[in-house]
Amino acid sequence: MSNRIITISREFGSGGRTIGRRTAEKLGIPCYDAELIYKIAKESGFSAQYIKEEGEGAAGGWLSPILSDRAMGPTNQDKLWLIQRKLILELAEKSSCVIVGRCADFILKGKADCLNVFIHASMEYRADRIVKEYGEREEAPERRLKEKDKRRAAYHRFYTDMKWGRAQNYHLCLNSGALGIDKCVEILTDLY
Repeated sequence: MSNRIITISREFGSGGRTIGRRTAEKLGIPCYDAELIYKIAKESGFSAQYIKEEGEGAAGGWLSPILSDRAMGPTNQDKLWLIQRKLILELAEKSSCVIVGRCADFILKGKADCLNVFIHASMEYRADRIVKEYGEREEAPERRLKEKDKRRAAYHRFYTDMKWGRAQNYHLCLNSGALGIDKCVEILTDLY
């Protein structure tokens, strides 16, 4: 039997990371999120902090071709993408697991038995959650949410040519604000 993988894409503040971790715990399989960042850091030589900040950042803004140093060869972000792709393929081959973010849904397309999930929620729910969970207070939480989601969408579009968050690109889209974190975990473990 081949390994079964759950990939989780998520809006910032929707609880996708928590849902991924809890689902993996309930199923008794590994969850790769922060662990993937450290694996990429080890292999690339970049700091984990740099990867965390730049790894899912907007590679493909409209000025990217003009400002990029691609004429000089691959950018740091391109190098990180290749390492990330290689590691995700290796992890999926090694064992069943949950992978949060990092375009795993696209990377594993046609290469693994995947359940591709997108977690979303209302702006109000996410704003409240990031203030409570992460202590975000410096700027308006809505502005921070929009900025993070915009970066994730641009990164996803740049490397996959797919629209991030579009229902047609996933097997399942769950509204964590309406369903709650626990119900999302229950749905995913049942489907698995």
